[in-house]
Amino acid sequence: MNKFNPVPVLAIFVAIIMIGISIAIDGSIIIFVSLSSFIITVVGSFCALVTSFPTKALLNVPKMLRKAFEEPTESRRYLVQLFTSLSRKARSEGLLALEDELTEIDDDFIVKGIQMVVDGIEPESIREILEFEIYAIQKRHGYGHNIFATWGELAPAFGMLGTLIGLILMLSDLSDAANIGTGMATALITTFYGSLMANVILIPIGNKLKSQTSEEIFTKEMVIEGVLSIQSGINPRIIEDKLMTYLPPDERIKEPIQEKKVS
Repeated sequence: MNKFNPVPVLAIFVAIIMIGISIAIDGSIIIFVSLSSFIITVVGSFCALVTSFPTKALLNVPKMLRKAFEEPTESRRYLVQLFTSLSRKARSEGLLALEDELTEIDDDFIVKGIQMVVDGIEPESIREILEFEIYAIQKRHGYGHNIFATWGELAPAFGMLGTLIGLILMLSDLSDAANIGTGMATALITTFYGSLMANVILIPIGNKLKSQTSEEIFTKEMVIEGVLSIQSGINPRIIEDKLMTYLPPDERIKEPIQEKKVS
């Protein structure tokens, strides 16, 4: 299960506010408001994005955004606890007894692994199937990373395009020299929009999704190790010590892990 993490949203909000305050200190925010610049930068870059990716992948953008602002509620310490308890039950009652625990586990990946153990599938096949599942997750999530990374590249490019359009329009009429400065400032607004979109919103979100995928894959690799260790009948204490290596050092020295009670 995941829970909403307000920190990334707050960080983006604070960054935009601080930029706005910085502008207001030495000038006026009003001069940075331009509908035409918005259309060229935001709408234009989005249209290019639509051309670059399959429609099915783009329809998942809202789901990706939601995921970028979520954090898992269960830690890897929970997995150490879970697999230690399951291994004790498997050693005392047999592997078939683990099937009774599947309804209590809220992770399809773990359930799939344990079910294959109960079904007596060979360890090599279990590892192959679960690793292919990880590969499929990486491919799916890769679309999310690429979408935001690509949009982060397109936004500044369209900002520059808008600036060129503004310069061309300005230079086409130099009869009023007093308006050249104002025209130049207006032309540069699209570059500002593109840079703001890319560096404050799009690239950070893409990086967040990428780091979340890395963490998820690392956790699933831990699950594979736990599943195969149970199947091989390794001593529960050894399983606990092995899985503890997936935890950062500061979490290993905290209070002893309390085993999850299994029926």
